[in-house]
Amino acid sequence: MNKRRLFGLDRSGPPPEATRSDRPWRPWTIPNAIGYARLAAIPVFLAVALSSRDGEDALAVVLFAAIGWSDYLDGFAARLTGQYSRLGALLDPVVDRLLVVSGMVVCWKFELLPRWAIALVVARELFVLALSRYALGRGVELRINWPGRVGVAPAMGAPFFAMAGVHWLALALLYVGMALALIATVLYLRDGRRALRHDEGSS
Repeated sequence: MNKRRLFGLDRSGPPPEATRSDRPWRPWTIPNAIGYARLAAIPVFLAVALSSRDGEDALAVVLFAAIGWSDYLDGFAARLTGQYSRLGALLDPVVDRLLVVSGMVVCWKFELLPRWAIALVVARELFVLALSRYALGRGVELRINWPGRVGVAPAMGAPFFAMAGVHWLALALLYVGMALALIATVLYLRDGRRALRHDEGSS
């Protein structure tokens, strides 16, 4: 494995064989352990942030950043150890979406971002989670697309910078993230319909 692929800069080629929908879940891996830790840290972040005076608590900001940046760590661990798994491929985006929703909950309570935009972002994240679950129930696994992958950074950056008190940057990232999320959602729906039609045609 070359350095570009190891550090996640080269994502060309098909997804790892172990992440396919017909493969075992393999829950006990090092990357999945990082994912479990990220998931467990989200309630801690919420407890700290929601109990703060104005939503701009330094510890909450650090926790949010640590959970967000460790998304890169579990991917790096999977590439380094070769411990890919179907569960890891599904767990990673779920944790990311829960973190975004949690950050938006804090921003809603303390009015750190426009509430209409927060409602739209949260509705979209919940819709994609529901869509993914519906697709899995029909035997279809929705793979993250490029707008969805690129949109993770601004979606996480918006609540982070809002809680850090850099509101102009938070707003800019919020609107960029919303645009990318809309494009990604349209592509998820398109790909899901194609996969369902293919399965129905081959059955």
